[in-house]
Amino acid sequence: MPRYTVHVRGEWLAVPCLAHTNTIRWLGKEAIRRYIKNKPDNGGFASVEEVKFYMRRCKGLGLLDLDDTVVDALEDNEFVEVVIEGDIMSPDFIPSQPEGVHLYPFFENFYISLDGCSLTTEDLVNLGKGLYKIKLTPEAESKVKQSREVIERIVKEQTVVYGITTGFGKFARTVIPNSKLRELQVNLVRSHSAGVGKPLTPERSRMLLALRINVLAKGYSGISLETLQQVIEAFNASCLPYIPEKGTVGASGDLAPLSHLALGLIGEGKMWSPKSGWADAKYVLEAHGLKPITLKPKEGLALINGTQMITSLGCEAVERAGAIARQADIIAALTLEVLKGTTRAFDTDIHAVRPHRGQAEVAFRFRSLLDSDHHPSEIAESHRFCDRVQDAYTMRCCPQVLVSGFAEFVGHLLCIVAKITTCGKMVFAERAETISGGNFHGEYPAKALDYLAIGVHELAAISERRIERLCNPSLSELPAFLVTEGGLNSGFMIAHCTAAALVSENKALCHPSSVDSLSTSAATEDHVSMGGWAARKALRVIEHVEQVLAIELLAACQGIEFLRPLRTTTPLEKVYDLVRSVVRPWMKDRFMAPDIEAAHRLLVEQKASVWEVAKPYIEKYRRELIPESRPISPTAFSLGLLERNEGVGHDHRHQDEL
Repeated sequence: MPRYTVHVRGEWLAVPCLAHTNTIRWLGKEAIRRYIKNKPDNGGFASVEEVKFYMRRCKGLGLLDLDDTVVDALEDNEFVEVVIEGDIMSPDFIPSQPEGVHLYPFFENFYISLDGCSLTTEDLVNLGKGLYKIKLTPEAESKVKQSREVIERIVKEQTVVYGITTGFGKFARTVIPNSKLRELQVNLVRSHSAGVGKPLTPERSRMLLALRINVLAKGYSGISLETLQQVIEAFNASCLPYIPEKGTVGASGDLAPLSHLALGLIGEGKMWSPKSGWADAKYVLEAHGLKPITLKPKEGLALINGTQMITSLGCEAVERAGAIARQADIIAALTLEVLKGTTRAFDTDIHAVRPHRGQAEVAFRFRSLLDSDHHPSEIAESHRFCDRVQDAYTMRCCPQVLVSGFAEFVGHLLCIVAKITTCGKMVFAERAETISGGNFHGEYPAKALDYLAIGVHELAAISERRIERLCNPSLSELPAFLVTEGGLNSGFMIAHCTAAALVSENKALCHPSSVDSLSTSAATEDHVSMGGWAARKALRVIEHVEQVLAIELLAACQGIEFLRPLRTTTPLEKVYDLVRSVVRPWMKDRFMAPDIEAAHRLLVEQKASVWEVAKPYIEKYRRELIPESRPISPTAFSLGLLERNEGVGHDHRHQDEL
């Protein structure tokens, strides 16, 4: 007998379908009848017949024809929604399809084997996108089993051990009888599920869940293999609990968000899946053939004690920061070309005497995109003998300001954090004992993410100043605000204001959260990291940086329109062509926000990004100057190689500087 889960005004109802001739209209009326039956005031309705409604799928929100039969229109156990005419959506309503969610294909045969030691930030981001499923290595399974045996022995011998046979925090001295040890773990999860705010997106929930599985796979938490396999099955089915983004102080781990994660896994609270949208967790699990987890002693604590929210969001921040930092170099080079700047400031000898690999790499990228010997530029040739001798700092000091490496540094640290066990109560199977420690404290990832926010913010700070130079006719020698018929048209006037507003907002967001601490849990947890906020605000800063650079990219391409028919270098022409494939030239004023969004997508999409267009030219330049070399990362790039093999790197675009 097919059954359907129906959402009516915030309630989820399981409705069995007894006859193959039942229609979608019947399903809606039956769901409304059950809804009215459960309400003391009948939900405000006199009868089912007076209710006017339409129905839609939870997945994709597709409208359903009320006259179709349910067996023809729906799959068994599908999730649908009754929308009652005249209802006003509450601001607290949980949408069936989260805003901004992109459903990635699930590749059934592609797995990442987790052992707790090998996961990278790139792996974690790909797991968040749903590109892989998870399985444990045999070694990890063995360690988990051995760890669990220690817990079972403690319970059997009725040994007093924190979090296993005692209460938590201030209640650490309260001994719990064996008959209530399972209840203790469920109560822990329920009471600690006290977060607030919007839920994490499915991508971020996947990352959080994957990272928690990775830590549990190390075999120091005491979770049973059976329970861990249930957690993995939920991940592989993309059954993702409702996790509010606010509520962690990042000290005894990310207790609130991880408790919400565990709450969904035990079949309580809300859950999301591509099949169901948001629904009650027990229905979502059942729709995927899964059972709620029954927590054994210590397992609630094992699921919620760790810094995985800080780390998972931090890993996303690192990947996005690294991507936008690479592209910031390309956009700045394009602006320099439009403003008829010189490449003399990127000479190898200058950067050899200040030997920072990141600075040298940025200067190298500028040369690879602007070197006239490799890529002739008609724009550069047009001002070879001009009377200017040097550029403003926003162009001349790009290598020193855009210096690469900050994202790699933070990424290296987070890779370490992602592979350590962050439980407070550690289980050491080889010693057959448990020890309380403080690996759950998020202090140094919090500090690292504060540093990441400051480092990436400067990409936007200097970009906004270059936007000003592009829009200001006294500095650019271009039409004011990059538009013809100024006055009638305003061009990029307010786009620059938007960039300035985002940079200003970032200044406040860059205040370090890790310098703050508030005592919690009756002074038991008397120093905290505030790492959750460090991670969330780092992501906000990065998004603002991406948007500011998108505006600069549009402005630089618009500037090229006023230099035609002259052409820039081949790689920068390719970047210009990419932008023009999604945004047409600005001939007169039009709705600008969609253009900014389109340029933003070019910076964040992996397969069609500005970096992917320019990268082949950068690496070809590297190979030509360093024989038999292969493409290598900025952090692995040796300054010694730069000095010996890249050549002098001179490019005379202005007269000799004074």
